[in-house]
Amino acid sequence: MTEAAGTTGRYLILLEHNAAAVGAQAIANVAGVRTTSTAELAGASTAQLLGAADGLLFHQLGVALVSADDDQFAALNTAAASDGPISFVEAERTVFAIGDPAIPAAEDGDLTWGLQAVNAANSAATGAGVRVAVLDTGFDAEHPDFAGRQVVTSSFVDGEDAKDGHGHGTHCIGTSCGPRTPEAKPGYGIAHEAEIYAGKVLSNEGSGSDGGILAGISWAISNGCAVVSMSLGAPTQAGQAYSRTFEQVAQRAMERGTLIVAAAGNESKRPEGLVAPVGHPANCPSIMAIGAIDSAGAIADFSCGTVDDIGAVDLVGPGVDVYSSWPMPKRYNTISGTSMATPHAAGIAALTAQQFGSRGWELWARLSQHARRLTLAAVDSGAGLVQAP
Repeated sequence: MTEAAGTTGRYLILLEHNAAAVGAQAIANVAGVRTTSTAELAGASTAQLLGAADGLLFHQLGVALVSADDDQFAALNTAAASDGPISFVEAERTVFAIGDPAIPAAEDGDLTWGLQAVNAANSAATGAGVRVAVLDTGFDAEHPDFAGRQVVTSSFVDGEDAKDGHGHGTHCIGTSCGPRTPEAKPGYGIAHEAEIYAGKVLSNEGSGSDGGILAGISWAISNGCAVVSMSLGAPTQAGQAYSRTFEQVAQRAMERGTLIVAAAGNESKRPEGLVAPVGHPANCPSIMAIGAIDSAGAIADFSCGTVDDIGAVDLVGPGVDVYSSWPMPKRYNTISGTSMATPHAAGIAALTAQQFGSRGWELWARLSQHARRLTLAAVDSGAGLVQAP
């Protein structure tokens, strides 16, 4: 089968709820593809299996990632159309970090403009006791601003460890969970006492695949993370269906108390009159899609919007000229994107989770209800700008 643009040539197989074991057997019976379960890794890492195995079963998520030829794909599709444990088959996509360089902006006061905009300084919550997973390009564990912090790292990129050779992941972790009082002002972190889980799902070049993201989500759920922050994605077209696999995974994550927030995407060119639809996987109804605003409260020129009944912006966060941590020796950087807005929302979610003990859909509701309404169209800003509790 010819590989479609933006796909890897592999397939995601969504299994019926609580049907992982019988689903794996059905895949073997129907297509002759044997899957290795993440519940039985036997010493091999998930990253190694992502790169080498013909089939990998994310047991906890009820999703399999397989390599299949034309006949096997046809057999799996036929099985999905009949009653049985195989629910849906779709192509695995290639995904990318969502962020662009920006002109460094002067910061006003002790905190970045973004932290001021989300009212972080006036919240008594710190994120203590809340686990936040940031699935991105990894993390610079040697960054001096994070000395003494509890950071758990894992790589889901074959051949690469969790060290951030790109910068995007360290920047997003800094915004969501970095320090308020670093050695050099301004403070740039929201949930500054949260427990950080840095999952590397994008390579040092800033690209990855659906399979790596699913591996990271499964890891985050297993570790009891209340929030998963994903500043990544792939462009979509108006009217293009959202991923049924990611939607079901998000619903299953919510049942376990894990909220997933994701970047809406940077494909709009608003000065030219182009508003692009929310990208994958943020366009799934059960994944909270985050758009970006600038320091004047205007929607960012690049921020994707709600253009039809598939994929909607749920909230917005500061996403233009955002200052945060960067791998050493540079230490800090200022960049823009819905990628930068997303960790603002994730950090606020962690504060809210600590303050109210909220998880899953209750946490989503509190974030939406407490958001600051803006003089922007709801199709661009959703419920408004995230606000600290």
